[in-house]
Amino acid sequence: MVGVRGGLLVAGTSSDAGKSVVVAGVCRWLARQGVRVAPFKAQNMSNNSAVTPDGGEIGRAQAMQAAACGLEPSVRFNPVLLKPGADNSSQVVVLGRPAGQVGALSYRDRRAALADVVLSTLDELRAEFDVVVCEGAGSPAEINLRAGDIANLGLARAAGLPVLVVGDIDRGGVLAHLFGTLAILDPADQAHLAAFAINKFRGDPALLAPGLTRLTELTGRPVLGVLPWHPDLWLEAEDSLSYTADGVIGRPAPPVGEQWLRVAVVRLPRISNATDVEALACEPGVSVRFVTEPSRLADADLVVLPGTKATVDDLRWLRSQGLADAITSHVRAGRPLLAICGGYQMLAGTIVDGVESGAGEVHGLGLLDLTVTFATAKTLARPSGTAFGEPVSGYEIHHGQVTRRGSVPPLVDTADGPEGALSGAVAATHWHGLLDNDPFRRALLRWAAAHAGRHRFRPAEDTDATATRQAQLDLLGDLVAEHLDTDALTSLIDHGVPAGLPTLTVSPGEDPGGGPAARSR
Repeated sequence: MVGVRGGLLVAGTSSDAGKSVVVAGVCRWLARQGVRVAPFKAQNMSNNSAVTPDGGEIGRAQAMQAAACGLEPSVRFNPVLLKPGADNSSQVVVLGRPAGQVGALSYRDRRAALADVVLSTLDELRAEFDVVVCEGAGSPAEINLRAGDIANLGLARAAGLPVLVVGDIDRGGVLAHLFGTLAILDPADQAHLAAFAINKFRGDPALLAPGLTRLTELTGRPVLGVLPWHPDLWLEAEDSLSYTADGVIGRPAPPVGEQWLRVAVVRLPRISNATDVEALACEPGVSVRFVTEPSRLADADLVVLPGTKATVDDLRWLRSQGLADAITSHVRAGRPLLAICGGYQMLAGTIVDGVESGAGEVHGLGLLDLTVTFATAKTLARPSGTAFGEPVSGYEIHHGQVTRRGSVPPLVDTADGPEGALSGAVAATHWHGLLDNDPFRRALLRWAAAHAGRHRFRPAEDTDATATRQAQLDLLGDLVAEHLDTDALTSLIDHGVPAGLPTLTVSPGEDPGGGPAARSR
């Protein structure tokens, strides 16, 4: 396949149907064959983002998919990123750089110009790589949003891409979801929908086989395979919607020492970069759980206050839920708190925000003697330094700038000066990805266990967060190779949209039982 300028669009019947992981799996499968492959998501809506080597910002899922390809993340892999900061507005990031705020209606006026950016970027990638595997956004069946679409069938038609639709059987009704996704599309869009795949199947595939045969008979599209549910596939969720409230993260292994360390992560309404805490969940004896109400903090050893796209609004939510008082009581009892980015900003005595919320000066939690002032320019960086005596690196994505009012010891020492705070039972930082540094994470866990009185907890000395993520990517590649019809998949990638795909027509008012109401022409 080397030398082929092929492409594929992986769409889903809904958000979190498995598009991101299927794209990553296909990319890994191709890369292991020596194919020069790149990921692409025209438009992503997520607060879970990463910083590229040149200081741009993209969806974290595309950074994960780049790793599956053996590539550094690039702004070209996700040219348009929407970061929701409120229910009715989002920050627009174009080719890695902030480009203003939009609402649902005002965004329509920008899509034509953004479509040009998307298509020209995709053209560049297809000229450079053998294969580009594209990920759709949401569902292609959202026909209310079809006009001006630049991420699903609009992209497929403009770029001549075949579409593989993935359905999540764990949600139930997957055969109807796949059939309905095709049936609701207009004929020109249907012509690009070439095949289906099932995701997260548990049980005997033989029980599903008659349904898949019937789906192919009704639609004229093959089902390329059934990907099984696998307990090890929990890292790098596409966005925070994948994290349920009060849910355990990962599959905690038994402790190395004699005690567990219980970690409660506050599930903020506008949480960002929730994947920061996944490295903690890789550790044996560390139980990490998202929480949304105060009683869940009562028996927590370590509380984590994570990043947010709306610091002031989520601080207001903390207070309304009683969580602010619970966090303050936790710290004043000498028990440890880790705060990241927006969570760090909440700990200040004063927050001055004329950018995100427009609230002006508000009182923070007052746990650190700091002032945070929001700047119009966003800080995007991949810094390095030393923390707990260990070399560390991470990435920064924030508008808030910290001014130290008193003598607040830093968490990280850098060539550019102090970063974060390490004061009593509080550790705080603007850096995302800091917990991915294995020696630092072990030191932090020892620090947290000491403050929590968990003296018989001992961190493992061999947990490797990066290797764990790479192993997941290998597993995804294995699942694609073992459970999808890779010959048919290769044909789609090499030869594009198959000719002669039937059009499904559904006529209202006629027999819905398989007669004229559901037929091909």
